[in-house]
Amino acid sequence: MGFLVLREKKNPSPISVPQTFVDFIGSNLDSNLAMAKERIPDWLNSSLWSTTPSVDGRLHRFSLSPTTTTTTAAAAVSEPIVQPTVPVSPPAAASRPQYTVTSQKYEFRDPIDKNSNNNSNDNDQNASPSGVSPDDISRQAQLLAELSKKVVNFRELRRIASQGIPDGAGIRSTVWKLLLGYLPPDRLQWSSELAKKRSEYKQFKEELLMNPTEITRKLEKSAVDDHSKSESSGLLSRSQVTHGEHPLSLGESSIWNQFFQDTEIIEQIDRDVKRTHPDMHFFSGDLPLAKSNQDALKDILIVFAKLNPGIRYVQGMNEILAPLFYVFRNDPDEEMAAAAEADSFFCFVELLSGFRDHFCKQLDNSTVGIRSTISRLSQFLKEHDEELWRHLEITTKVNPQFYAFRWITLLLTQEFNFADSLHIWDTLLSDPEGPLETLLRVCCAMLILVRRRLLAGDFTSNLKLLQNYPSSNISHLLYVANKLRSQASN
Repeated sequence: MGFLVLREKKNPSPISVPQTFVDFIGSNLDSNLAMAKERIPDWLNSSLWSTTPSVDGRLHRFSLSPTTTTTTAAAAVSEPIVQPTVPVSPPAAASRPQYTVTSQKYEFRDPIDKNSNNNSNDNDQNASPSGVSPDDISRQAQLLAELSKKVVNFRELRRIASQGIPDGAGIRSTVWKLLLGYLPPDRLQWSSELAKKRSEYKQFKEELLMNPTEITRKLEKSAVDDHSKSESSGLLSRSQVTHGEHPLSLGESSIWNQFFQDTEIIEQIDRDVKRTHPDMHFFSGDLPLAKSNQDALKDILIVFAKLNPGIRYVQGMNEILAPLFYVFRNDPDEEMAAAAEADSFFCFVELLSGFRDHFCKQLDNSTVGIRSTISRLSQFLKEHDEELWRHLEITTKVNPQFYAFRWITLLLTQEFNFADSLHIWDTLLSDPEGPLETLLRVCCAMLILVRRRLLAGDFTSNLKLLQNYPSSNISHLLYVANKLRSQASN
């Protein structure tokens, strides 16, 4: 297993707003918009690329700068949503007798608080529905049929999962483990592979989460076992205590010196874990399950940090880990749910390995660093909607780093509610080229969906809009992102 070499990144200081702005809204706004519409590709003139502006009442955490809700002239622009329908034909294998697919309504709820839906915004018309559509039932049947095969067809699994994995039946947990390479395609190997990995993680915890006092006691016990019964006293004499085992030792190999160096990062992990999704009782609160889940997240991040001294812990990793642990911990299979911590650790390592270059300081200005990735997003927008690109980056001077840095590094976990984030991740993890390519298309689609409001806005309004992205229909957003893939291939 290869580990990453990243560097810690810090949140940027709040962005100061210039005193003067370019006034894009003239008295002839309607005519300007009409002229602009003629200058862009025909496929962008479709009403599919427009969304209805709405006031977003969601809780936004870890914003790059303080934001407040404001009303601009652009908010009055009506942008109807057209929901695309993608018919999916169920495979013949779905009729296998060992799987029974019903039209049961699955509700995405906090496992601890059964009376509160995770989507706390009751006025959000684009929120994920609690019921299951016929397409969801069809996809569930296809996925169950695919997972029942002796050898899973990864190409077919990715195709189905990219459309969204229905909640319930523990399907998402198994599919994500397959897509991240944690489970092999051969089902006969699953049991042995899981046992080996979980045993390995248990050993990591025993070796890395032990404080120096416990290590010293183990050394003492080992010394006692080596002595004869007549000479054994049960304690190490002063002459037997090595320099590296002394609490005041400053040597690089000293277990105490390393312990004190780890204390600061462990405290940071503890603070961040306690702030993870405070609106969800699964992660936050005084109930025993929430405390247990916090301990699991903390242990995973500490083990990762100690195994990766070049990376250690970077603030925000807790937000990337949270969806994995939530999905695995809520697997209806009790054995799988009990091993969620170990499974989450290895899947977290696999997922983060695809973005390691974004956190390497030496690679910041290279072709694989975070600045290059943000530049790719900028270029991608320019290719598909040059007018919007020019207005954002030339006219209003909205640098894409102001909003895209968080979008990319946290995999959009902070831009949408938790249920919608899981749906987006279904698509990200299904890309055979890795999640980054799909992530950039989704980010570009996010800009295009609010293009009318952006074209009518100035620096302040556009920055607030992109740092506090409005509620959206996620199926529609992913449809637009997939359309961009088609346009790029053509």
